Formats: sequence, structure tokens, C-alpha cells
Amino acid sequence: MSRTGKILAIGGVFVASIIGAAIATNSQGNNQSSIAAGESQVQTLRFSMSSNNKHPIYDGAAKFKEIVEKFTELKVDIYPSAQLGDDRAAIEMLQLGTLDVSIPSTGPLANFYPEYNVFDLPFMITSEAVADKVLRSEFSDDMLKRLESKGLVGLDFWENGFRHLTNSQQAVRTIDDVKGLKIRTMESPLHLDAWKAMGATPTPMAFNELFTALQQGTVDGQENPYPNIALNNLYEVQSTLSNTGHVYTPLALIVSQATWNKLSRHDQRVLRQAAIDAGDYERQVNRQVNLESLDVIKENMDVVELTPEALVGFQEATKPVVEKYTPIIGKDVVSAFQEQIKKAESELATE
Repeated sequence: MSRTGKILAIGGVFVASIIGAAIATNSQGNNQSSIAAGESQVQTLRFSMSSNNKHPIYDGAAKFKEIVEKFTELKVDIYPSAQLGDDRAAIEMLQLGTLDVSIPSTGPLANFYPEYNVFDLPFMITSEAVADKVLRSEFSDDMLKRLESKGLVGLDFWENGFRHLTNSQQAVRTIDDVKGLKIRTMESPLHLDAWKAMGATPTPMAFNELFTALQQGTVDGQENPYPNIALNNLYEVQSTLSNTGHVYTPLALIVSQATWNKLSRHDQRVLRQAAIDAGDYERQVNRQVNLESLDVIKENMDVVELTPEALVGFQEATKPVVEKYTPIIGKDVVSAFQEQIKKAESELATE
């Protein structure tokens, strides 16, 4: 059973369960520490994110804050737009214990946990419905558990979404049109290799530096989900979008192990459930904004729908990247990921 099935939904039953657990813990007397008895040594959680306050990820963070503050004595302060640092910097601060919570993409996480490259292998997850099943499964539970090896606690996977290519030079209709384009990517070797395999000249860069780089011509294009493109006005410095859908990007809601160890058991349970409930909410908002963002993009940019044949060209070009990273990620992890995808597709076909 996945973590979703193990934890009761927030509401009357959930509140009763956590209160009951706290009472039971308190009744055990001196055998339990003050933390276990319900006295967290943390008052405020600093929550860092790269996205701005217009993005659905911020809405998810606000819902997380609402739930945590309702059911605990904790406060949650949200810092959007990479105010405290980009994803990579946030991960490092979490490991050092100088930050409490963050929601990075899996790409930057792979710099610290090579097995996390599995989420960024191109052309794996085929739909949002498949993603939902894969990211709420025993496979995803195992991936979150792996974060504990380097000072992090993984609570849930949220959604960034399918990534698509934009550029200011030419319409990309086939893999041949990518050749020579200077494309900004996340700070991930796998993403760099994938775009090299597709013929581009990739440049790793923090997202908060992207608009200026596009404006100044440092890079010709970039790849991101629709909301990231529309809500950051990238259409002002980009002329065309190609619906490549080459990667579905999850986000990992993570807490510093140092912070986690200072929380009471009650507060830990609330944070875990808040992450799941807020994640569900974030997905709903993200998918609505995804549709609205595409409308904005169509009003301001040329949108290319790749033909099935053209899409095959992209898939074939990136197969060597999958082969290269399989031993880096671990064959067992890649196989488990692929099996979970097949299982999800099979279940959806019979629903």
C-alpha cells in the first residue's frame, strides 16, 4: 500500500486520529521525549520555491501553509521567485539545516541523488493520468525514502508538468530543426545530454536568470511547461512553441532532516498529510492554469503541433541518452519505473 493509503484524509477522522495519537503519546510519561509528546522545537518553517507567486506551485504552497497552520502551532513563511536561492541552492541549504522546506524539480535533485534522473528520462510518462498513478505508488514511496540518505525528508511529489520547446529563431517541426539552437536547460547533466542528442547547443541556467538570457540573446530558446512560459511572460522574448512533451517534470516537496527531527510526531504527521492534500490541490490548479496558459501562448506565439512521425524522430534521437543513464540511475530503478508506467497504462485502459 502506498503512503496515500496509509494516511487518513484531513478532516474529522484525521483530526481525531492525530489528537488520539498525541494523547496516547503523552500518556506514556517520561519514556517519551518532549518532542514526541507534542512540543516541536520549531516555530516557523521557511518554505523556498523558484516559481513566482502567480504559479500553481505557489497555490499549492499556500494550501500547505493553510493546513499546517490550522492543525499545528507552526507558522509557514513562503519565499517565491528564488528569493532564498535557486533549486540547487535550496537543496544544499536543506541539507545544511539552514532552510526548512522546498519544492525543487527532480532535475536539480539528480545532482545529489543520481537515481532521481529516472524522472527526467525523455518520453517515458505518456499522460497526466499515468503520472498521477506513478507518483502515488510504492515506486514513488521508495524514491522519497531514498532522500533520507543525504539529510532530506521527502513528503510527496507535486506537478510541474510536460515540458515543451520554445525559441526565437525558427519553427521546430522536426528533429532536424533543432540543430544549432542554443537552448537553456535545467542544471542537470541528463537534460544537457538529451538536448545535445537532439542537435541543440544546451546551456544550464537557473530559471530566475532565463528571461534576461532570452532577451539578450544569450540563448535562443528554452523548454518548460505552459504555465512557466505564460506566467513569466516568456512569449515576449520567444516567437514559437513546439509541443514536444519530451519530459513530464515532477516536483518533490522536501523538508530538511534537521528540521524534521525537531518536530513532534503530531506535527510530522500533519506535514505528511498536508503535503498530499496540497499536492492534490496543486495538480487541480496546475491543470486549469495549463489550459489557460496555452490560450495565452497561442495568442502571442506560433504553436507547432508535431506530427506522430516527427515525434518518433525526437524519441529515436534520445534513446542513447536513456541507455547512457540507465547504469547511472540503476537498472533496478529504471526497470521499476518502466514497470510502474506500464501498470498505470494498463489500469487506465480498463477503467
